[in-house]
Amino acid sequence: MSNATVEKWGVFEAAFSGPSGGNPYLDVAFDAVFSQNSRDIRVPGFYDGDGVYRVRFMPDNEGEWSFRTRSETAELNGKTGSFVATKPSEGNHGPVHVHNKFHFAYADGKPFLSFGTTCYAWTHQPLEMQAQTLETLRKSRFNKIRMGVFPKDYPYNVNEPLYACFEKGADGKEDFDRPNPVLFQHFEKQVAALCDLGIEADIIMFHPYDRWGYADMSAEQDFRYVAYLAARLSAYRNVWWALANEYDFLLDTKPLQQWDRYFHILEENDPYGHLKSIHNGEPTMNFDHRKPWVTHTCIQNWDVKRTQEWREAYGKPVVNDEPEYEGNIIQSWGNLTAQELVHRFWITVTRGGYAGHGETYSHPEDLIWWAKGGELRGEAWKRIGFLRDLLEGDVVNGLEPMASFGEWPWTRVSGARDGDISYIYLGEHQPVVWSTGLPKDGTDYDVEIIDTWEMTITPAKKVEAPIPHPTRHGAIVRGGKADAAFGVELPGRPYQALRIRKKN
Repeated sequence: MSNATVEKWGVFEAAFSGPSGGNPYLDVAFDAVFSQNSRDIRVPGFYDGDGVYRVRFMPDNEGEWSFRTRSETAELNGKTGSFVATKPSEGNHGPVHVHNKFHFAYADGKPFLSFGTTCYAWTHQPLEMQAQTLETLRKSRFNKIRMGVFPKDYPYNVNEPLYACFEKGADGKEDFDRPNPVLFQHFEKQVAALCDLGIEADIIMFHPYDRWGYADMSAEQDFRYVAYLAARLSAYRNVWWALANEYDFLLDTKPLQQWDRYFHILEENDPYGHLKSIHNGEPTMNFDHRKPWVTHTCIQNWDVKRTQEWREAYGKPVVNDEPEYEGNIIQSWGNLTAQELVHRFWITVTRGGYAGHGETYSHPEDLIWWAKGGELRGEAWKRIGFLRDLLEGDVVNGLEPMASFGEWPWTRVSGARDGDISYIYLGEHQPVVWSTGLPKDGTDYDVEIIDTWEMTITPAKKVEAPIPHPTRHGAIVRGGKADAAFGVELPGRPYQALRIRKKN
């Protein structure tokens, strides 16, 4: 293998023949140590069926690498090889990690602003629909997708999956000690397809919506499954680990200490330290995201104005992956207007967090994006893409809430800044003139009005800053002087934002 090459942050794979009798998933263990100069990195291997064993590695440095396998099974012990890691190709920025405490960046330093969507069971649908999902993603501006390893049994998602997750035993039932390689080969193929599109795969390991018994596997089976996923998928640079969708609905069979153990198994078997989160169901049941093995805060909560509260509580990036969904199904979490979901996105990002999209429009064949992928039928996704394009042109370090620099009026409206650029989102408010948060020196700034729904950007007309009448609150007097050098005229309708940029 000395002539093999793989780009930096690409996937190098080596395959070996080994025993196929008994149950290799339980009976055979092997790993490999990859070395470059004085660095040694342990990488677990896995059984891929038909007597084939594989090990995958993601090099994080260019140059020559070598490896040696280790196993108590003679056929898999002491195998050696080498390869050269080449310069990464265009669009390959490496895996995403936490950056600047509350934000994300790729390994090469390029900022990553999370604009995700949800298609829980898209990899379990007919192949034609999966191809349609990828094509839809190619046309949209989402850069992260939440997706389950297991299929779901839930309203709008009751069809049989394409493949069983585990091989069937003599009794015709799935044997949770024998992962089905066909399913996992297909799943990782789709993870790679997402990588080619520049989309992060937020991989959900467990969920409660189940008729196959996956949610009720034993703790030991769960532990082996988590380690198996890490061995198979960690080498893909676009992997994020989401331990659960709605972990709190599984606490009767998977207590808290078991969830902590899943995190530790990932730490032990994922040598690249991919992002790791866990998602709540009830708004009152947030996981303790302060734990050091949790890399970022994953939230399900409609009250997006609490974003800064979660930042301060956990001290980590906040991703509200379910601020409720655009759609018209009967469940209240799935019948927002498109305008409301876009509104919640803007509130979240201008309070220093990141939001997730979902689309749940009723369909006679239950072909709903959030459940199965396919086609987008709503309107929010276009405006979310517009927001992403705006921010990616401006934001370098991450947006920090203006409430961090003074409270009033940021409990009501939302504002954030990064360096010399500020965004103020007025949301449901519709003033005709605005000055709060604008520069005190107005000579060196461009101010633009952004209509977040119409997706227009127009220069703001500067006017004399209003001087509020002094307001007495007991011994405290507020107002009486302008809080900025100028004000701007606004159209007097909701969902308007301001972008303030310091001139070069």
